[in-house]
Amino acid sequence: MAGSSYKPNVASAVIIANMIGTGVFTSLGYQLLDIKSGFVLIMLWVVGGITALCGALTYAELGAALPRSGGEYNFLTRIYHPLVGFISGWISATIGFAAPVALAAITFGSYLHAAIPVLNETWLAIGLIIVVTSAHVGGRKRSSNFQSVFTAAKISLIIGFCLLCGFMVDEVQPISFLPVAGDGALMIGSAFAVSLIYVNYAYTGWNSVTYLINEVDDAQRNLPKILITSTVTVMILYVALNFTFLLVAPMDALEGQVEVGYIAAQHVFGETGASAISFVLSLLLISTVSAMTIAGPRVLQVIGEDYSVFKRLAKKNADGIPSLAILVQSSIAVIFVLTSSFQSILLFSGFILGLNTIFAVSGLLVLRWRQPDLKRPYRTWLYPLPPLIYLGLMFWTLFYITKSQPKEAFIAAAIIIAGTIAYALARKFDRPA
Repeated sequence: MAGSSYKPNVASAVIIANMIGTGVFTSLGYQLLDIKSGFVLIMLWVVGGITALCGALTYAELGAALPRSGGEYNFLTRIYHPLVGFISGWISATIGFAAPVALAAITFGSYLHAAIPVLNETWLAIGLIIVVTSAHVGGRKRSSNFQSVFTAAKISLIIGFCLLCGFMVDEVQPISFLPVAGDGALMIGSAFAVSLIYVNYAYTGWNSVTYLINEVDDAQRNLPKILITSTVTVMILYVALNFTFLLVAPMDALEGQVEVGYIAAQHVFGETGASAISFVLSLLLISTVSAMTIAGPRVLQVIGEDYSVFKRLAKKNADGIPSLAILVQSSIAVIFVLTSSFQSILLFSGFILGLNTIFAVSGLLVLRWRQPDLKRPYRTWLYPLPPLIYLGLMFWTLFYITKSQPKEAFIAAAIIIAGTIAYALARKFDRPA
């Protein structure tokens, strides 16, 4: 079993690397378009972290009670109906992982281009996807080592970046991180809610280990600890990073910009030092693309196990790796890189992924009501507060996104309709197992 499963530390690395990626290195610039309060900006990341932690506490019980790979696809199929599960899996397969892989790869290209201008951003992004795909379609040992090494490097580099900026900045910015008059109104307004979708996107990935439950050692016992400790670790790193960005660089310089890490480095280390830092920051995104390339294809794999029309996606190599599913997801990610803008991918995928998790978190309430005697190796701490807090914050955010960005809601509806059609076709040719 040991040779064919991921150790808990590798599973934690998958979560941390999934979460720490594009969002935290890009979204502050968009938040500053509407919010200029240091306290409110930091609270965005705290509230986002609490939301993710409430989701992780909920998923820990779902994963322990319904132990099968596939994430929301597995949960929603078991709790509601195969149609709901299929649509969720359809979203995860087409948007949930391929789009974030594309975003992380695009950001990798942007940061590396800033360090070495002669390199083409688009080809850097595509090249990263190809290299990471090659690392994960082979054996599990190579896949585990690749993920663990790059995630450990990511955590170390983030801590080092924050400490270096704190020690070497000539003059900190005149920004207060204490609440002032008006901050309360700002935190319950539309600007905070819309900005929170960027933050929630940055925290996306706290649920990633549930996509490979069958491949984690003693998953029912280890899953809660993996989910909770990983999410808390990322929350601490996110608050530290954004505190650092705001402390060392003027808001005007960061406003509306994607490469906020590079801009912050410019104000501390100068142009030459910033190029070096930008190169280092680009390396951090390798583990993000890697983690999503591990987790995402497992949705395609379990769909292939349940529907014979997709059975080729379930095919594994000698080491239990779903190679074809990995290649399919990576191909979709490359298409995103070539055809979509950064902000459009971020807003749209953040919206539809939030919708996906809402159904799963609601599922815990349904499961407790329908199957009170179901064996639960772990029960959500302080139930029902975590799922209710998560649902309240996510509904609030998605309401304002629908109101201010209706295009994203319409696209999400179109994806759901397409998933329904795909499910009908799958049922026509084969009934689910």
